[in-house]
Amino acid sequence: MSDYEIKVGTWNDLSEGATAVRRAVFVEEQGVAEAEELDGKDPDAVQFLARDGESPVGTARLRFPEPTVGKVERVAVRKSHREAGVGSALMRAVEDAARDENATKLKLHAQTRVEAFYRQLGYETVSDQFEEAGIPHVEMRKRLDS
Repeated sequence: MSDYEIKVGTWNDLSEGATAVRRAVFVEEQGVAEAEELDGKDPDAVQFLARDGESPVGTARLRFPEPTVGKVERVAVRKSHREAGVGSALMRAVEDAARDENATKLKLHAQTRVEAFYRQLGYETVSDQFEEAGIPHVEMRKRLDS
């Protein structure tokens, strides 16, 4: 795991790597329309980029729809780096950043195939299944300790 570096920054700082990972995972692998994936909300979000050396291998973003509630979005890890701790490292960085902004709760829309991953990190499913971008999702939440 020590080979991975997580960068936290703005869309201006991290858009190139984040877009590359999201395009590979969401657009190419899962068939999400690029226009839906790149939704224009990135400049308003805190961006996270995991690198293996110089290669971008994972990404996430964090927005604040309410002052104390963070919304985790666009979590993606390249197929070649799944099961290697990249997703967990990204989520730790997201949770730390949310705490730094005084968030008390995080929410996310998890694809149902990765619901167990988020459950292992302490997230609880709080909705029935619904579709986003043609993919089954559930809403999950986690209370943050200060």
